[in-house]
Amino acid sequence: MVEARTLEQSLPIHGRGKVGTPIWGMYCLIATEGILFAYLIFTYAYLGSQGIGRWPPGGPPSLTLAIPATILLLGSSFVLEWAKRRSRDGHQTSGRIGLGVTFLMGLGFLALSLEEWSVKTFGLTDSSYSSIYFLLTGTHLAHVVLGLTALLVLLVWSLTGKVGAGHEQHRALATLYWHFVDGVWVFVFITIYVSPRLT
Repeated sequence: MVEARTLEQSLPIHGRGKVGTPIWGMYCLIATEGILFAYLIFTYAYLGSQGIGRWPPGGPPSLTLAIPATILLLGSSFVLEWAKRRSRDGHQTSGRIGLGVTFLMGLGFLALSLEEWSVKTFGLTDSSYSSIYFLLTGTHLAHVVLGLTALLVLLVWSLTGKVGAGHEQHRALATLYWHFVDGVWVFVFITIYVSPRLT
């Protein structure tokens, strides 16, 4: 008689080798999400090329909040990478501190972005520009929230001893996604804030 096998025994859930199945899954997720942002950025460029008036209406958006928000977000990637390496090398306390600082920097970016939304003089449906502006920045903010959730879960697990030495893959997944979120912001920032100043 053939012994019944569980789902975990049948499928390569954990994977083997240097790069396991979860990491490959994250790569696939990042690829599909990258395509989503490429479509949104293309939509912004397409709408701006249609000669439907001044683009953006009212001129380029202010950099007053965008620059400090960008510094916070991009800086958080360096802090997170440092925290991951410290944890991998057995320095769990400094790794947790770095993870906590990364989370706070991400929250700072989120707060500044929402503040910028609140001072906008246009709404979601006022024009094609306002629609693509809120859609593009809002989609990115949704990814920031997901990334912050992953960082918070990882931090709680680390503080409660569920993630320690030998759990590099857990940290690698959260770090990889956060780097993606930060990298995408570079393209969003160039699209929304830089490109109008070049025309």
